[in-house]
Amino acid sequence: MDCCSRFLFNFVVGRESLNCYALTNMNIFLLFYIEVGHSDPEKLKEAALDMQRLSPEELKERQMEIKELMEKLKTPSDSKLMKIAIDDLNNSSLSLEDRHRALQELLILVEPIDNANDLHKLGGLTAVIKELNYPNPEIRTISAWILGKASQNNPLVQNQILELGILAKLMEMVHSEFTEEATKALYAISALIRNNQEGQHLFYGEAGELMLENILSNSSVDIRLHRKSIYLLADLVECQLERRNDVELPFFSNQILLKSVVDLIASPDLDLQEKALYAVKNLLMLRPANALVFKDTCELDVELGRMRHQLQQLILDDNSNEYALDMENLRREVELIFLEKLDKAKSGST
Repeated sequence: MDCCSRFLFNFVVGRESLNCYALTNMNIFLLFYIEVGHSDPEKLKEAALDMQRLSPEELKERQMEIKELMEKLKTPSDSKLMKIAIDDLNNSSLSLEDRHRALQELLILVEPIDNANDLHKLGGLTAVIKELNYPNPEIRTISAWILGKASQNNPLVQNQILELGILAKLMEMVHSEFTEEATKALYAISALIRNNQEGQHLFYGEAGELMLENILSNSSVDIRLHRKSIYLLADLVECQLERRNDVELPFFSNQILLKSVVDLIASPDLDLQEKALYAVKNLLMLRPANALVFKDTCELDVELGRMRHQLQQLILDDNSNEYALDMENLRREVELIFLEKLDKAKSGST
């Protein structure tokens, strides 16, 4: 407590002669605390003595001044800020700059799960989804980003958005010529259907597996789309592994897809390498996984051998040693699963 604050506290609680209005209303002291810049104890003492000489009517007037001041200083709640941004989006005459600002504000505000849960009640989902059709690609990009952020690990919001039938639109946006728009749309799709069985059914119903296959088999696609696609694929396979009683989809045995995933193990991007290796591990663990296809068509053994040599070099580098060791452990785990499956496939064919 600074010296001025300490003086104010002692003065308020220690002076019996202070009239009842001042004694029962600490807001009065806040006024002269602000007025004197809460920096000079002598000035604060003088202001307090002046306050004693005020009549009840004058004290009441000062109280109203304090109330007005505090209202001006009061920060609006997140809910209020969200409503302001949503109302702005619903204003058809809003400028592009202000529309962009409103969406940026929502992007920040929906991060806490409680705010995300309130978004639909405030009309925010409808307003943001409408922006997916806006002519400006930056507006569409931020709108998709908001939907993804709000629905991430949030079943309530996932289901709200899916019920509004927007998944097909997001999948269409993945094919945008604007890379940032395509990337954020794929991010939103991944967030919407992660651990959501109904969302995944809708995804497959919209030929989502073909979308992933087209991205992963196209070497000219932006690497960010490759990363997000391989991450989504690994997640879908993991969900399939958890639901062992479900009929496994032919998609996961598609040789074009499998070859595309294995080829990404050779990517110069280490993050993409790791994601591809993790996806291969999950694919190998599926019941119908055909190890002979992984060997003869995908040449998984060749890629794993090449990766081993690359990691051996990285392990010697102090800057990448820890990461390379972790990757080697994962590579070895995939190799063991592959060899075990391969032995079973060979023994079954003899």
